[in-house]
Amino acid sequence: MKNPNPLKGLLGFVSFVLVAGGISGLLHEWLGWFRLFGFLRYLAPDGYEVYSYVVMIALGIAVGAASEALGRERSREEP
Repeated sequence: MKNPNPLKGLLGFVSFVLVAGGISGLLHEWLGWFRLFGFLRYLAPDGYEVYSYVVMIALGIAVGAASEALGRERSREEP
């Protein structure tokens, strides 16, 4: 049985929060919908909300890719 990597799970969760929060923030800015992850609004400086949410989405995608690369590398090391 494989031993799951806790770092991969943590990075996957962080990736989900960043991507979903960024998309939710953009929808809130453009359409006035509710915020899914309201605490992420504190990371966006006033006047730069849209740019901040786009950066959050890009960072979430990068963290997700790093998580997948970590999982592939870990599985390659195991016999």
